[in-house]
Amino acid sequence: MKNKKQILAVVAFVAVIALFAGVYFATRPETAAGSKTVTITVVHKDGSEKVFTCHTDEEFLGPVLAAENLVELQDGMVTVVDGELADWNADQSYWALYVGEEYATLGADEQPVNDGDSFKWVYTVGF
Repeated sequence: MKNKKQILAVVAFVAVIALFAGVYFATRPETAAGSKTVTITVVHKDGSEKVFTCHTDEEFLGPVLAAENLVELQDGMVTVVDGELADWNADQSYWALYVGEEYATLGADEQPVNDGDSFKWVYTVGF
């Protein structure tokens, strides 16, 4: 009887993992292979803007940013963009990522890159 319960528990666990994997693969963002040109706008603390045009074969934004040396990370978070630090501990500032004009729902490493996309990093204080 004890072995039956253990087997059922293992089967249930595997089924749950398979369900989560299926949902992930069905809903993950699609990527595009090949050459792309994307625009990245940085809106600094003083409101000034700087536009970067990037040519890449990458499928996600994170590697594009790394190749351009545009961001610096601390503890997995973007803290410096285009040389400017946003320090939450000092003034509750952070870098907000936008895809087009919409607030990003994915992190830079998960954000797909397609030809003609535009992204924006905005220095933001508080919520």
